[in-house]
Amino acid sequence: MARITLVEGDITEQKVDAVCNAANSSLLGGGEVDGAIHRRGGPEILAECRQLRASHYGKGLVTGRAVATTAGRLPARWVVHTVGPVYLAEDYERRAELLASCYRESLRVAAELGARTVAFPAVSAGVFGWPLDDAARIALSTVAGERSTVEEARFVLFGSESYAAFERALRELGLHESGSGQRD
Repeated sequence: MARITLVEGDITEQKVDAVCNAANSSLLGGGEVDGAIHRRGGPEILAECRQLRASHYGKGLVTGRAVATTAGRLPARWVVHTVGPVYLAEDYERRAELLASCYRESLRVAAELGARTVAFPAVSAGVFGWPLDDAARIALSTVAGERSTVEEARFVLFGSESYAAFERALRELGLHESGSGQRD
């Protein structure tokens, strides 16, 4: 199990091996975390995403899956792109499994690359509408339950509300943050 840490701050500033991107299925950039990663990482990320679209992912990346590219100008080696599900209460069980799959697949891809540290955002908790407390519970319980060569799973949370939700979920799940949580 990876050591779990929480940080309130900007995921594009994290000095880690891999940054997880809450991507849209096109892999061609978008808003929120996705847009920030593409802007800060520069054209190298988009160029590799375009290559992926031209080869294996012609129709885009499927929800719950993950794929890696260079990190371009980010202070990381790789970006692991994953597509989270849009929240719909009437299809909760299936979509919750897809959200958990985002974290499992991202850890798997990161481990295959040899990454020891991975920074995660709160996948699907923004414009995809996933309730923050539930998104935090799914994210933390999934990562805590995975066996991986990744040594640190750092959840980088934008804003005090997100940070507090992840702190609550850690306590409710009986997990303890390994290392010191910090607020940038």
